Amino acid sequence: MAVWLWLRCLFGPHLQRIHRSPESDRLEARTGRRGWTYQPRSLEKHTDSILGWASAIWSLSYYSSPLLLCYLYRKGYLCTTKLVPVGQYLGTILVCLFGVACLRGLGRWRNPEYLQFISILDEATRNYSPANKKKLSSYDFDFSHWPVDFSWKEASNPKATKAGVSLLKPEPRHRGSTDSILTSFRTLPCHIVSYLIAHSFGRRMLYPGSVGLLQKAMRPMLQQGQARLIEEFDGQRNKLLACDGNKIDTMFVDRRKEQGSRGKTLVICCEGNAGFYEVGCMNTPLEGGYSVLGWNHPGFAGSTGVPFPQNEANAMDVVIQFAIHQLGFKLSDIIVYAWSIGGFTASWAAMSYPEIRALVLDASFDDLLPLALKVMPDSWRPLVTHTVRQYMNLNNAEQICRYQGPVLLIRRTKDEIITTTGPEDIMSNRGNDLLLRLLQFRYPKVMTEEGVKAVRQWLAAGSPLEEATVYSRNEVDDDWCVSVLQSYQTDRETPFPWSVGDEMAPEGRRQLALFLARKYMRNFESTHCTPLPCSEFQPPWKL
Repeated sequence: MAVWLWLRCLFGPHLQRIHRSPESDRLEARTGRRGWTYQPRSLEKHTDSILGWASAIWSLSYYSSPLLLCYLYRKGYLCTTKLVPVGQYLGTILVCLFGVACLRGLGRWRNPEYLQFISILDEATRNYSPANKKKLSSYDFDFSHWPVDFSWKEASNPKATKAGVSLLKPEPRHRGSTDSILTSFRTLPCHIVSYLIAHSFGRRMLYPGSVGLLQKAMRPMLQQGQARLIEEFDGQRNKLLACDGNKIDTMFVDRRKEQGSRGKTLVICCEGNAGFYEVGCMNTPLEGGYSVLGWNHPGFAGSTGVPFPQNEANAMDVVIQFAIHQLGFKLSDIIVYAWSIGGFTASWAAMSYPEIRALVLDASFDDLLPLALKVMPDSWRPLVTHTVRQYMNLNNAEQICRYQGPVLLIRRTKDEIITTTGPEDIMSNRGNDLLLRLLQFRYPKVMTEEGVKAVRQWLAAGSPLEEATVYSRNEVDDDWCVSVLQSYQTDRETPFPWSVGDEMAPEGRRQLALFLARKYMRNFESTHCTPLPCSEFQPPWKL
């Protein structure tokens, strides 16, 4: 029994924090003692430090391996006579590290707190009952050892298969069969290079939060944020199994019994490319009194996998199914809120689940390609275009145009990330293009040449005073605009696109265009990464 317990301590997860005593209920934990950081004893502490440094060195070696191999090759070290001694040294180091791990297991075995934790984890693994889950949720430990709380198979969802959920694909070029075969041979090197770029530095440039070194650097901040969500807001951590086999780390804060009507609305948050629910946009609706469900991208923190578009959509799908089937929310009670690159999964959710109440996109863009071309050499344009369209096609505008519900776009007036020139040029903000695409799809008769010109003038305004000047110069009558739209909606009750404005004078089109632009987009005077205040988070306008 003692040997078995030592083995469990040897191969057990790293314990970071104890949120509450496993014997206390949630109410006692919230009114009583706050959680505390797990304190390893001396032997465990020092051996864990050695293994941590070894892991960091391995990560550095992995990411620098191409340069390291080139250096070794030029110095003539990649030969049998040189590699054999190196292999012996590495073998000796591995044996020493295994000995250090055994000592760490001994240190854990002698710590009563760790023994209590490992016994609770073993019991939860054998029988994952609500009582055992409640005890297990008192601990913060390596999420890979956490049992699965919800699987995509538990929901009868026709959208998901083992191949993944459906995505919009770029339109193929129509060619003759002979020409197509010749073209395939000619473009084969481009396809290979594109694949290598996308699966090496391209994916890491697009989603830096998936890089292990960054996660190690942010670990204290993430642990602090998670402790706050669990101990102050009674957050519930869950592991979801997506249809591609990835396990998604989620956090749910239930306000249905506390905050009235707002608490009955669930806000699902989609983070940015270096954002985590522990410290990300989840805090904005949380402070506003909503029930909130946050999740981490595949490959971020506790989530497994890599954040390619297909994996992202698969993760979003299982999150929504979890909200419906396990948390008990209706689609009409769900608002999807996204920041930055999270607009892709949010717009996919709106497209795939059109019954959701609303969509809010903060500091998001219409299409990844213009932003990718901005940071790559001009001579790489064909290669970058092919790589983005084939492997990283974040086509937010195309997806959002397939959603019929209320939409709110929040534009950062000093955004330095999604502008194609610089933060001083507000017209290069790709949020402008997202708004124009949406309005042109929904109101094509309004967004003629006059309407587009008026909206561009409004978008070029860099301050609330300039916006008001453009609005008053065009003599926009809000009451008249609302009455025109309401009469059209009452007479027809048709989905978008609407033909309102078909026989309208140019002045009327300009008024309607500016009115709709101000309803669909709100400006927030800040840079890209400034947290959105809860006062700026509001449900979208609905006629």
